[in-house]
Amino acid sequence: MSPKQRPQVVIIDDDRSHSAVLADQLTQTGFNAHLFHKGTTALKFLQENHVHLVILDPILPDQDGLEILERARKINPATGVIFLSTRAEANDIVQALEAGADDFIPKPYNPEILVARLRATLRRTETAYDHRLTKNADLNTKVFLFNGAEVHPERLEIVFGPNKSIKVGRKELGIIYHLHTNPGVIISRQSLIHAVWGKHANVRSRSVDQYMAKIRESFGKFGQGLSALRTIHGIGYWFEPETNLPDPRTRRRT
Repeated sequence: MSPKQRPQVVIIDDDRSHSAVLADQLTQTGFNAHLFHKGTTALKFLQENHVHLVILDPILPDQDGLEILERARKINPATGVIFLSTRAEANDIVQALEAGADDFIPKPYNPEILVARLRATLRRTETAYDHRLTKNADLNTKVFLFNGAEVHPERLEIVFGPNKSIKVGRKELGIIYHLHTNPGVIISRQSLIHAVWGKHANVRSRSVDQYMAKIRESFGKFGQGLSALRTIHGIGYWFEPETNLPDPRTRRRT
């Protein structure tokens, strides 16, 4: 998140008067606040938008707060989740924190302290997940060979030989890595979405096809087709690595 970007915060609280005041306080202190009174509608918003923080009352009319916490984590592990509740017995706080909440703030609260704790949670979550590229790959993923090219996750780069390289996006890299780790297996579009975007991602099959087209185009730019990657119509894809392709690391030494 850039210094000028306003953090996106979702407030889930069925106390309409309190939540409206909280949303106004956060807006005045540099946040973009999105207010929801039911867990169902809030989770739908989380699936369709990138959110930095969730402020959650554990007592809601339609869903349990711990259930919302679990689903929010599956949608995006990097999203910070803070419980805010009048029910703040020791057992409630321990249960929320052990379930994965980043913080638990009892009501009533000091607005300045609340904002400070929100910003502290933002710093922790950003540092913890800034190495993540996709659901299945990160900056620590080792260099690997794919269809005669050398893929460098830490640089988001594919190397085809001396002075022959191209940058790729995060999602393209995640797709390539999933194909690389599942050779000779028919991969459905849905399973590919789950692996790269996450189980609860709202991604259409058409979008996956467009990413595949970008990957084929990247290899085609250097005269290296992807005949080993086949489209299984109505199902997904099948990658069967070729065994007679030159090693780009060998080409670089000659």
